[in-house]
Amino acid sequence: MSGLQDLDAALARFLSTEWAGPVEILDMGIASAGARRRNVLFDARKDGFRTPLVATIIPNAAIQVMPMEVEASNLRLAEAAGAPAPHVHAVTDDPSFLGGPFFLTSRIEGETIPRRVLRLVAENEGLGARIARQSGEALARIHSVDPTKIHPDLPGAEAPIEAALLGARALLDGLLQPSPTFTLAWNWLERNRPSEPVQRALVHGDFRNGNLIVGDDGLRAVLDWEVAHLGDPMEDPGWLCQRMWRFRNDSLEVGGLGTRADLRAGYEGAGGQWDEARFLWWKSMGTLKWGMGLAGQAAAHLNGSVPSIIMAASGRRVAELEYDLLMLLKPAFG
Repeated sequence: MSGLQDLDAALARFLSTEWAGPVEILDMGIASAGARRRNVLFDARKDGFRTPLVATIIPNAAIQVMPMEVEASNLRLAEAAGAPAPHVHAVTDDPSFLGGPFFLTSRIEGETIPRRVLRLVAENEGLGARIARQSGEALARIHSVDPTKIHPDLPGAEAPIEAALLGARALLDGLLQPSPTFTLAWNWLERNRPSEPVQRALVHGDFRNGNLIVGDDGLRAVLDWEVAHLGDPMEDPGWLCQRMWRFRNDSLEVGGLGTRADLRAGYEGAGGQWDEARFLWWKSMGTLKWGMGLAGQAAAHLNGSVPSIIMAASGRRVAELEYDLLMLLKPAFG
């Protein structure tokens, strides 16, 4: 699609078929957020009624993580379980409309950019703690989804703990430059591995500040479900509480917004079973994998496979993640 006019016509054609009647597209614009996928904001008018929507488009098959129908099914299941997931209106893998697969969801107003989120929290007393509690509630409801209803093509290892260790080991072995800290962390994780979960759950996989829509009333929606999978539910809160998602507001563990106690209260209040040891294990595992991922991005620039100053700059943050790991593991080593 070359321009907004082409998008307008294609969306009108798609929705007119989907909704069995003529649809007019109004007030179209491109969302500034979203580094990989294209997000188009617009209103669809049919029979005099306007519906605010977002089209999430995969412009290049090479960047697609999971089929759109599978991702859309995650949102539908989460919404049905009471989690704040945007309502899915339509989904298609047909590239003839917008040049790639896409789905349409309800447009929810609010802030998503972390710095703006933190400013909003600073301006509204008690808002951060409320969002942290609501995040716990949302995660508990996501994890409560009946596994038998989950799309059969949703990825997920039968033994998520073992799979995480093997994946981290492969990243560790592939480092361009050895890291004693990453090696220490992997060894600790292997020695202190928890048992495999009794039952795998729907895991969002990237629940964090930056993938949330918030307003002055709190959490409004959870975005970016493309890495959802079947796994250990404690993986989600462990990821959310890593320091890199606090954006310098380090005193508040949950995305720079609230405390772990707030998150846990919301999670348990909505029926979730919190396991502190598993939470800490996954928090450390996520920090390790993110640090090695940054190292891998820098290596991709250096070996010429992905020449990019952005990829190169990722390397300067590796030391931050090594520091985070040492602080996380410090209690274990006295």
